[in-house]
Amino acid sequence: MRTQLSPTLLLAFALVLPGSTQRTCAQSNSNTDNPQATQSTGPMSVDLEPLQPPKRTNFWDGDDPNLVNLVTHPFANKKYVQRLTRPIKDRLNELDELTSANGRAIKDVDARAQHGLQLASEKTTLADAHATDAGTKAQSAQIAAKQASDRVSTAEQRVGSLDQYRASALTEIRFAPGQNLLSKNAKDALDNLAAPLKDQHSYVIEVRGYASGHGQAAIEASQKMADSVVRYLVLNHNIPVYRIYVLGMGDAPLATDAGTAKRVSGGRVEISLLKNDLVSSAQR
Repeated sequence: MRTQLSPTLLLAFALVLPGSTQRTCAQSNSNTDNPQATQSTGPMSVDLEPLQPPKRTNFWDGDDPNLVNLVTHPFANKKYVQRLTRPIKDRLNELDELTSANGRAIKDVDARAQHGLQLASEKTTLADAHATDAGTKAQSAQIAAKQASDRVSTAEQRVGSLDQYRASALTEIRFAPGQNLLSKNAKDALDNLAAPLKDQHSYVIEVRGYASGHGQAAIEASQKMADSVVRYLVLNHNIPVYRIYVLGMGDAPLATDAGTAKRVSGGRVEISLLKNDLVSSAQR
């Protein structure tokens, strides 16, 4: 009795095992045939063709069970598993390719963005350099304008003070009546006057001759005495002629300290040294 039940149990187990395996494979095929149910909708979703169901070739692909299939295919073989999983692997490979393409696109966009930022930074730096250069040039122009204004002011002061001369020394040379030659005392007095004027500027020497007499004769006599003084200053002390002003006054009266006029007797020459201290200080 125990010997008769064993083949029956073995046959029942063989019938139940393929059925459960067929249901599992059918569920796997249904999930594989419906990729939209497993594919997630994300920002990188693409339109893919649906997986085609595998072609049924034997009992394990869904054919009705029979004794030959039970004997020849007791279990699922390696080729059968590879045939079922090949579409899934293909889709995984496609997803890997899409992921790689998206990664390359992201890197390209990032590289372009970095290049754009670098160009913008370079242009900003160049603009800052131009602005700094313009500010430096503007400051230099302002300094140059101020210097020019100072020079103009200095020139105006010099021009305004050109005629600001004042008498600093007065020398008197006396001549005998009818004489126009310089005496030893007269030459010493002229030497004392002219010696400090060497290499000096901004001064004028005024020479006025006076002579007793009347009319044109007195004027000519006074002019000759004044000319003798000028000749000595020019020849012996190299005083420029343009700095000497000569005038023959004739018998013109002289002003006294009391405010009255007095006529001179004999010959007389007055030498006045006029200096412009403002121009001299500006030249220093």
